[in-house]
Amino acid sequence: MSRPTRAPRAERQDAERPARAPYAERHDAERAPRPGRGQPPAAAIDDAPAPPRPGAGAGSGAFWIYGQHAVLAALSNPFRKPRRLLTTPDAEATLRERFSGPWRVTPERSERSRFATFLPEDSIHQGIALLAEPLEAVALEDAIEAGEGPVLLLDQVTDPRNVGAALRAAAAFGAACVVLQDRHAPPETGALARAASGALDIVPVVREVNLSRAIAALQKAGFWVMGLAGEATRTLAEAAPRDRRVALVLGAEDSGLRRLQRETCDELVRLPMAEGVESLNVAAAAAVALYEIVRR
Repeated sequence: MSRPTRAPRAERQDAERPARAPYAERHDAERAPRPGRGQPPAAAIDDAPAPPRPGAGAGSGAFWIYGQHAVLAALSNPFRKPRRLLTTPDAEATLRERFSGPWRVTPERSERSRFATFLPEDSIHQGIALLAEPLEAVALEDAIEAGEGPVLLLDQVTDPRNVGAALRAAAAFGAACVVLQDRHAPPETGALARAASGALDIVPVVREVNLSRAIAALQKAGFWVMGLAGEATRTLAEAAPRDRRVALVLGAEDSGLRRLQRETCDELVRLPMAEGVESLNVAAAAAVALYEIVRR
């Protein structure tokens, strides 16, 4: 529903812990039925301790997820480890209408003004915030086995809002996963989760040290890998195969695809655009490209 996959590391993990089923199977198996009753009472406003500032007591990198959609998705994800849930009374009522459990953290009521003490000033939090641990790494082979959709790879896209919006597009069009470069992509943050509007806990995120090796692994698995480039001769619609799975590689808006990724892709393609428009925002381009693939 995010660290690079290396054979040596995988072997060490296999030796240290029991084998796990593919991502989707684990997700279905570990998601407990949601009971209609038995929801824990929220702590009273006067009894709620002061919210910690970002990272306070986080230990392994916990961060605040905020906004109704993002928090609901995180609470629904059995692989997300929640630490603390703060809500206003109105936000708690809305949450209880949409989420029936299992409750792994007790809601704590808080005044809306107190959210400013631990969230960025311009955060649109809707009166709800969840302190949670980052998700564990997802292996590329697990993600493509668990899902049947296309794969989206982002080449050095560093803006968390763009990555979040691309994740939202990936969720909307059934992508199997989103692949990010480990060192040149944003970590999980509240801003990324908010932009993804819940998709961060829906679409598996794979992080790879070397994106060209990830492309080669996808090709070996039978994918036709297409990189988006404005100067390409054929459009995505003209080039997209109908008899095999597709992976799309998008670069950052300012620099586009890097040379090695261009050379590793099976083909470079473009999106048809009106004269005078040079490019789209990378998240918008991802949405258009994914739509073009899944509509066939």
